Amino acid sequence: MSDEYQIDVPPSFFAIYSDARQRLREPIGVLRQRYEICEDLANHLVGHAQIQHHTEVPDEADILRRIQAGLATPESGVSAPEAGWIVHRLAELLGWRAPEASGAG
Repeated sequence: MSDEYQIDVPPSFFAIYSDARQRLREPIGVLRQRYEICEDLANHLVGHAQIQHHTEVPDEADILRRIQAGLATPESGVSAPEAGWIVHRLAELLGWRAPEASGAG
């Protein structure tokens, strides 16, 4: 059976689910599913961040910190490392400087 998965998961996301010896801690199907969720969430947050930037909070870093704090709650449905990845991906999508790593990533 061939692997017909069409989406390339970036190395930065693989790192979240890899151990020190670069072996996956979860099945590849789980990793791909989590990646799609996190990528979709980062893309969804672009509009939210842009609105905040133009109406409420002019500081890009502050917006990213606030989003990170929201993603850090258990209700967000993502792990702390996934939250860090989402915020870095969001910064990339917006062309903003990514925040310093806060133990996640």
